[in-house]
Amino acid sequence: MPPHSKSRDRLKKFLRAILSRALYNLAVFEPEPLQQVQRTWARVGRRTLSYFAGCDYFRLASHPRIAAALLTGLKRYGLNVAASRLTTGNHRLYGQLENRLAQFFHVETALLASSGYLTNLVVAQALARHFSHALIDRAAHPSLQDAARSLDCPVVQFQHRDPADLAACLRRCGPQSRVIVLTDGMFARDGSVAPLRQYLEGLPQDATVLLDDAHGAGVLGACGRGTPEHEGARDKRIIQTITLSKAFGVYGGAILGTSKLRRQCVTGSHLFAGSTPLPLPLVYAALEAVRILGSDKRIRHRLKENASYVRGALRAAGLDVPETPGPIFALYPRTAKAVAKLKQELLAQGIFPPFIRYPGGPASGYFRFVISSEHSKEQLDRLIKALTM
Repeated sequence: MPPHSKSRDRLKKFLRAILSRALYNLAVFEPEPLQQVQRTWARVGRRTLSYFAGCDYFRLASHPRIAAALLTGLKRYGLNVAASRLTTGNHRLYGQLENRLAQFFHVETALLASSGYLTNLVVAQALARHFSHALIDRAAHPSLQDAARSLDCPVVQFQHRDPADLAACLRRCGPQSRVIVLTDGMFARDGSVAPLRQYLEGLPQDATVLLDDAHGAGVLGACGRGTPEHEGARDKRIIQTITLSKAFGVYGGAILGTSKLRRQCVTGSHLFAGSTPLPLPLVYAALEAVRILGSDKRIRHRLKENASYVRGALRAAGLDVPETPGPIFALYPRTAKAVAKLKQELLAQGIFPPFIRYPGGPASGYFRFVISSEHSKEQLDRLIKALTM
């Protein structure tokens, strides 16, 4: 064989190895595509499966009134203001949505951000160098971890949802410290909630709590106002940040707090000043989403009822499912064989297996199940059957 043929063969083998490795990495780190259909189902490949995943707790992302509002907003206002709100992009719809959110959550003001993730970073930029220490829950969302680093002060972790450890960290900071506490409201991994009232009882009056309530907003509390309402902890020390992409089914984020905080964010955050705000059709759709959640309390009742039904059945079957207020529960199989078996049982019942790897969860992955207000009893029963086989 000529020398150049050997070189060509080696090159082909090398390229095949690179391609094989790339395909392996894609399979491991990027889930296969799926399309949510008919509100509680997902199309995966050629199969349509019940979908117990994601964060669209009321399935408002596919609500006909919100879809209609989105199209109306596009026809009336176009897609994009194409400018910062501090220049020529401050459309009146932004103020309308902010006022509606402030009324819904019973806070002084709201300020929109381009995404839920960015809300915490906007606050951190605005309040940088205001604190001596940032105390953060060890299992906090990555957006809070990024925000803590942006506060330009020492960052101290406390044990997950542990008021005693938070108090110990506070004592170590010293009597003259001025602290900010960063925590999720409802934790996405398992639906547990931060003991917010206990935190506030142990904090000085000049402390601040940055509460990422992306998953609690719209879901927790009698009126859907999130973790502060659920915990009975209305307090001006709380800065509540939310997303519109979960319970509200649209997109974007908002910072809820005082007029002073709003001014600080508008004038002190480069992220806010330099970002193009939300597309106007999404703002118009979000206004409709707030109307729905504010007027239809039945959907919150259905969500709670569905979650309680599944949780109770799993407990009766002997599964260790913690009592949490959120419609989320997690299962952590110990072996690859157990993972494969549960996936098989779920698929046999026509259910998409929501096995995920996500920051804050075990590196080996876990099953995260999310009950919605719109799942049928038949779907819930099939889930129960798959998990108790």
